[in-house]
Amino acid sequence: QLQLVESGGGLVQPGGSLRLSCAASGFTLEYYTTGWFRQAPGKEREGVSCISSSGTGGTTIYPDSVKGRFTISRDNAKNTVYLQMNSLKPEDTAVYYCAASLFVTPQAMCARAEGRFDHWGQGTQVTVSS
Repeated sequence: QLQLVESGGGLVQPGGSLRLSCAASGFTLEYYTTGWFRQAPGKEREGVSCISSSGTGGTTIYPDSVKGRFTISRDNAKNTVYLQMNSLKPEDTAVYYCAASLFVTPQAMCARAEGRFDHWGQGTQVTVSS
Protein backbone atom coordinates (compact mmCIF):
# COMPACT_ATOMS: atom_id res chain seq x y z
CA GLN A 1 0.00 0.00 0.00
CA LEU A 2 1.38 3.36 -1.05
CA GLN A 3 1.00 5.91 1.70
CA LEU A 4 2.46 8.77 3.68
CA VAL A 5 1.93 8.92 7.42
CA GLU A 6 2.60 12.07 9.45
CA SER A 7 3.34 12.05 13.15
CA GLY A 8 4.80 14.30 15.83
CA GLY A 9 2.07 16.89 16.18
CA GLY A 10 0.76 18.06 19.52
CA LEU A 11 0.33 20.97 21.89
CA VAL A 12 3.30 23.24 22.50
CA GLN A 13 3.79 26.61 24.17
CA PRO A 14 4.79 29.67 22.16
CA GLY A 15 8.52 29.65 21.59
CA GLY A 16 8.68 25.88 21.77
CA SER A 17 9.69 23.29 19.20
CA LEU A 18 8.24 20.24 17.51
CA ARG A 19 9.56 17.81 14.93
CA LEU A 20 7.08 16.34 12.49
CA SER A 21 7.77 13.12 10.61
CA CYS A 22 6.44 12.02 7.23
CA ALA A 23 7.09 8.32 6.70
CA ALA A 24 6.52 6.70 3.33
CA SER A 25 5.58 3.10 2.68
CA GLY A 26 5.29 1.29 -0.61
CA PHE A 27 7.55 3.70 -2.49
CA THR A 28 10.98 5.31 -2.13
CA LEU A 29 10.51 8.83 -0.85
CA GLU A 30 13.98 10.10 -1.76
CA TYR A 31 13.05 10.03 -5.45
CA TYR A 32 10.11 12.39 -4.87
CA THR A 33 9.88 16.12 -4.32
CA THR A 34 8.35 16.29 -0.85
CA GLY A 35 6.58 19.12 0.90
CA TRP A 36 4.92 20.14 4.13
CA PHE A 37 1.68 22.08 4.03
CA ARG A 38 -0.63 23.44 6.68
CA GLN A 39 -4.25 24.48 6.92
CA ALA A 40 -5.69 26.51 9.75
CA PRO A 41 -9.46 26.71 10.36
CA GLY A 42 -11.09 29.05 7.86
CA LYS A 43 -7.88 29.52 5.88
CA GLU A 44 -6.50 28.11 2.65
CA ARG A 45 -3.84 25.44 2.70
CA GLU A 46 -0.32 26.84 2.32
CA GLY A 47 3.05 25.32 1.60
CA VAL A 48 5.54 25.75 4.44
CA SER A 49 8.57 23.72 3.34
CA CYS A 50 9.46 21.75 0.24
CA ILE A 51 12.54 19.75 -0.71
CA SER A 52 13.64 18.35 -4.04
CA SER A 53 14.53 14.72 -4.56
CA SER A 54 17.88 13.53 -3.28
CA GLY A 55 19.12 13.06 -6.81
CA THR A 56 18.59 16.74 -7.63
CA GLY A 57 20.53 18.12 -4.70
CA GLY A 58 17.88 18.43 -2.03
CA THR A 59 16.99 22.06 -2.73
CA THR A 60 14.79 23.50 0.01
CA ILE A 61 12.10 26.16 -0.19
CA TYR A 62 10.51 28.14 2.66
CA PRO A 63 8.03 31.01 2.63
CA ASP A 64 8.99 34.12 4.57
CA SER A 65 6.51 33.24 7.32
CA VAL A 66 8.62 30.27 8.47
CA LYS A 67 12.10 31.02 7.08
CA GLY A 68 14.72 30.72 9.78
CA ARG A 69 12.35 28.81 12.09
CA PHE A 70 11.44 25.67 10.11
CA THR A 71 13.85 23.15 8.57
CA ILE A 72 12.94 20.31 6.24
CA SER A 73 15.27 17.33 5.95
CA ARG A 74 15.44 13.74 4.73
CA ASP A 75 16.52 10.47 6.31
CA ASN A 76 16.64 8.18 3.29
CA ALA A 77 17.51 5.13 5.38
CA LYS A 78 14.20 5.60 7.21
CA ASN A 79 12.28 6.64 4.08
CA THR A 80 11.18 9.70 6.03
CA VAL A 81 11.11 13.48 5.68
CA TYR A 82 11.14 15.66 8.78
CA LEU A 83 9.98 19.18 9.58
CA GLN A 84 11.81 20.72 12.51
CA MET A 85 9.79 23.67 13.80
CA ASN A 86 11.41 26.07 16.27
CA SER A 87 10.27 29.34 17.85
CA LEU A 88 6.67 28.35 17.29
CA LYS A 89 3.98 31.02 17.31
CA PRO A 90 0.21 30.78 17.88
CA GLU A 91 -0.29 31.53 14.19
CA ASP A 92 1.53 28.28 13.35
CA THR A 93 -1.47 26.40 14.73
CA ALA A 94 -2.88 24.22 11.94
CA VAL A 95 -3.21 20.72 10.60
CA TYR A 96 0.08 19.86 8.92
CA TYR A 97 0.17 17.58 5.88
CA CYS A 98 2.99 16.13 3.84
CA ALA A 99 2.86 15.42 0.14
CA ALA A 100 5.18 13.78 -2.37
CA SER A 101 5.26 13.96 -6.12
CA LEU A 102 7.43 13.26 -9.13
CA PHE A 103 8.14 15.76 -11.90
CA VAL A 104 7.59 18.89 -9.87
CA THR A 105 10.12 21.34 -8.49
CA PRO A 106 10.01 22.26 -4.81
CA GLN A 107 9.26 25.85 -5.85
CA ALA A 108 6.21 24.74 -7.84
CA MET A 109 5.07 22.32 -5.16
CA CYS A 110 5.12 24.88 -2.36
CA ALA A 111 3.35 27.41 -4.57
CA ARG A 112 0.48 25.00 -5.40
CA ALA A 113 -0.85 23.94 -2.02
CA GLU A 114 -4.01 22.55 -3.63
CA GLY A 115 -2.03 20.68 -6.28
CA ARG A 116 -2.80 17.15 -7.38
CA PHE A 117 0.33 15.51 -6.06
CA ASP A 118 1.04 11.81 -6.22
CA HIS A 119 0.68 11.16 -2.49
CA TRP A 120 -0.80 13.01 0.50
CA GLY A 121 -0.73 12.12 4.15
CA GLN A 122 -3.70 12.31 6.49
CA GLY A 123 -2.40 15.25 8.55
CA THR A 124 -1.27 15.89 12.10
CA GLN A 125 -2.54 18.66 14.38
CA VAL A 126 -0.14 21.27 15.74
CA THR A 127 -1.46 23.63 18.39
CA VAL A 128 0.66 26.48 19.74
CA SER A 129 -0.91 27.91 22.85
CA SER A 130 -0.07 28.90 26.40
